[in-house]
Amino acid sequence: MALLDRTFAAVLFDNDGTLVSSLGSVQRSWVAWAQEYGVDLTGLDGMHGVPAAGIIARLAPHVDADAALARISELEVADTDDVEALPGAREAVAAISPAGQPARHAVATSAHRELAAVRLQAAGIEVPAAFVTIEDVERGKPDPAPFVLAAQRLGVDPADCLVCEDAPTGIAAARAAGCAVLAVTTTSDADALTEADLVVDSLAQVRFVREGDRVRVTGA
Repeated sequence: MALLDRTFAAVLFDNDGTLVSSLGSVQRSWVAWAQEYGVDLTGLDGMHGVPAAGIIARLAPHVDADAALARISELEVADTDDVEALPGAREAVAAISPAGQPARHAVATSAHRELAAVRLQAAGIEVPAAFVTIEDVERGKPDPAPFVLAAQRLGVDPADCLVCEDAPTGIAAARAAGCAVLAVTTTSDADALTEADLVVDSLAQVRFVREGDRVRVTGA
């Protein structure tokens, strides 16, 4: 609870599972992909938050990696039927970066740019100016590079940022970047998120308050 009432220079959001509910799309797309490539689906357990290229390398090292990545990307981009904003997501973004003021939030995701943008748009969340995807970094989460770059694009110190995440790999990346972490239990049990400073069910359980160039986190 020490996280509450602290202020931060910026808030860095993961996308899938934190701002956007895309689990149905993810599952359908990977099932279709696995069937096409003859891959055992049980290997997908524990892969949430891992970049698609990393999943393919682990599950199907024998396939053409570029073609396999292009195919899963194609499947996911085409499937947005039940993609929607998670509770509190739109309100959080609006409070942190209100119209007419400099943005104080970024999105840092393991997805590729087209897919992340499509999902944000389907959820009714504007793609931010500070938008980091897997194309922008040499190594994705759990490497800290996505969050470090997101902070740089906002012109702030990563150590003065709050990361909102739903996956252990994302929390590890945030910690390595020196960020404070708020975790939501959208895709992982609370027991898997113990490295976060605060664990809540959704962003609706906290409140973000813009105070000049800083953002305060309080109880809802």
